[in-house]
Amino acid sequence: MGVYTFENEFTSEIPPSRLFKAFVLDADNLIPKIAPQAIKQAEILEGNGGPGTIKKITFGEGSQYGYVKHRIDSIDEASYSYSYTLIEGDALTDTIENISYETKLVACGSGSTIKSISHYHTKGNIEIKEEHVKAGKEKAHGLFKLIESYLKDHPDAYN
Repeated sequence: MGVYTFENEFTSEIPPSRLFKAFVLDADNLIPKIAPQAIKQAEILEGNGGPGTIKKITFGEGSQYGYVKHRIDSIDEASYSYSYTLIEGDALTDTIENISYETKLVACGSGSTIKSISHYHTKGNIEIKEEHVKAGKEKAHGLFKLIESYLKDHPDAYN
């Protein structure tokens, strides 16, 4: 089994406290509302929303995938950090065992820097290259931009 790690960093005008509330704490409600073509539904299957919780994300009609299940590994509101692992679903191909994600929001002036790390755990000697994950990173960034836009348009939300 191999592990391939990819990092991504971008900035936002939104402070980390608001962004974390919308992007992490209330994403299960907000994303299906503002981007139903991307995510139709998010539901907790086990747990209370903290570490160990298992969630099922059902993708919208615009997605090439049906669903994924992920396990929350850590969530820290004080440091604006969140990590989870994809453990099941059609986004995991026959070459990928699981994918773990780490996200940290850092204050940057009046906005935020978002640091994201993805770890692709492959089956066998399969190699994952940056171009293989590029489309997924672009979709995730587009979803983030929708959340950011929502927060700009609704300045009283998530304060």
